[in-house]
Amino acid sequence: MRLLVLLGLLCLILCGVQVESKKYMRCELTRVMVENYRFQKTLMSNWICLVEHESNLDTNKVTRNDNNSKNYGLFQINSKDYCTEGRKGGLCNMKCEDLSNDDISDDIACAKTIQQREGFKYWKGWSRYCRNTQNLPNLDVTCKLSQLSPFRSPNSY
Repeated sequence: MRLLVLLGLLCLILCGVQVESKKYMRCELTRVMVENYRFQKTLMSNWICLVEHESNLDTNKVTRNDNNSKNYGLFQINSKDYCTEGRKGGLCNMKCEDLSNDDISDDIACAKTIQQREGFKYWKGWSRYCRNTQNLPNLDVTCKLSQLSPFRSPNSY
């Protein structure tokens, strides 16, 4: 009987913990980034390749590094410079934990800051796998990129 009560309590605790995350498909994320966040189509193959190799399109991914920093979210943004754990901070003035949920607007804002400051070379996944343009996905063929058009939005990346 005690075991059943303990299992019931454990279930309530675990079920009450809600982690909002999303695992995107390639074309779904392409569409969201172009239509909702007005990403330039000319750079979309770079962004998608980067995200595929950094987080495997998973908004909830957190990776611990050898230097005790962590990478957070879809773009694997590092806690050393661009966000701060437990409170807002870093060059993006963001709480790192806020980058590992299904709201990608803050991730996108910070990733754009990083890309403007350091270029795509900031991301090791991009440098290893995407730097050579022959390795970039052909989103026009796979996702019909040329047919996408941005919705009116204040965000223009």
